[in-house]
Amino acid sequence: MIRIDFQKPDWVHFIGIGGISMSGLAELLHSWGFRVSGSDIAETPLTQKLRRRGIQVTIGQRAENIRPGMHIAVYTAAVHLDNPEFQAAVNAGLAVLSRAELLGQIMENYADSIAVAGTHGKTTTTGMLAEILLAAGTDPTVSLGGMLDSIGGNLRIGHSEYFLAEACEYTNSFLSFYPRTGIILNIREDHLDFFKDLDDIRRSFRLFAENIPAGGRLIIGSGIEDAEQLMAGIAARLIRVGFQDDDEYRAVNQRYSEMGHAEFDLYHRNEDLGHISLQIPGHHNIYNALAAAAAVLEDGIPFEAVQQGLARFGGTHRRFEIKGVLPSDVLIVDDYAHHPDEIVATLKAARCYHRRINCIFQPHTYSRTKALFSRFAEALGMCDRVVLTDIYPARETDTLGMHSSQLAERLSADGTEAYYLGGFERVVEYVRREARPGDMWITMGAGDVFKIGEELVKR
Repeated sequence: MIRIDFQKPDWVHFIGIGGISMSGLAELLHSWGFRVSGSDIAETPLTQKLRRRGIQVTIGQRAENIRPGMHIAVYTAAVHLDNPEFQAAVNAGLAVLSRAELLGQIMENYADSIAVAGTHGKTTTTGMLAEILLAAGTDPTVSLGGMLDSIGGNLRIGHSEYFLAEACEYTNSFLSFYPRTGIILNIREDHLDFFKDLDDIRRSFRLFAENIPAGGRLIIGSGIEDAEQLMAGIAARLIRVGFQDDDEYRAVNQRYSEMGHAEFDLYHRNEDLGHISLQIPGHHNIYNALAAAAAVLEDGIPFEAVQQGLARFGGTHRRFEIKGVLPSDVLIVDDYAHHPDEIVATLKAARCYHRRINCIFQPHTYSRTKALFSRFAEALGMCDRVVLTDIYPARETDTLGMHSSQLAERLSADGTEAYYLGGFERVVEYVRREARPGDMWITMGAGDVFKIGEELVKR
């Protein structure tokens, strides 16, 4: 693998520059004096933002986008090896790096690096950490897999030794990272288009833990099955967080406000460190806050900064984001949940609002829908009503015989009111016709289902 000399900026071209992580890395290299260009398949707010920064972005991925003078090409997992632009980069002799390999090399430039891993909760926990480090005045660099208002988007360029980033397990990309502090929130079945099974996923997380050096630390959720056995013998210090009496960091006296916002007392072993109040709902976010708090307290960040940062964190975009209130007190919410466990956590948080819960769900990828079909039906069965859009294919072309109507039929058979409506315009008209005072309508999924809520609010 090519090693980038960050002291000698070259011309780096990003294939898929509009991705949430890729755009942040492009902006970071641009700030370090690299010449940066890139391409993507469609114009987005992120590509527009990059242009405003002076970065050349081309819409459409073509061989002619690779030009003389380029030295390095960076690509995302969504770029297939037969992509014409990727092939042109290889044929032109450019050094080719994956997004994860680039991020891993950037991370090595920082003495205090934190990588947040886990099947669920990465973006929220990374956002919490960003707020805490900002409250502590550490001036961190942050690479986020979502949009956080307090840093003005998905990237913050700091000038200290703190580097904070998400670590995604898909295609084993996080195995390119060697953080000083690693966090593993949970390990569940997902990305079964790449991993064989849960055991394969657990092996991958074990390898991630092995990348943390001696003298580093691994924050791990005690809810992970056989966590200590899975991580036995790693060089890093293992620190468990959760709700059990023997967890090193644990939440005690958990309670919720009328809006479902969580608060609890934070204990380190048997010492009561103090009270934590969150501005976001859900039991799962207490867990995320525990992991964030443990990571920074172990690094000497004052507890007061933990309190302030967590109290200030209002969530990232697309994580139980309230989009607006329609006439007759109809609440529109958007959430990124696209896995059964995430759906359950989101719907439990929604119940705190004491409203009738209507979910507009956009399944994400045919392979995930097929592999976890029964669990999706069980999770969505927590709703009062479910509306299904077409499956968002993302990187997939083979439908595997899956269709959203099948999920609607299964939900109906199980006793949940459910409808397959397909296109977004039909869903918008349905909601405008059927919404009742006091309803909550949640658009849910990792694709573009959020556009439905935005259209409802606009109209």
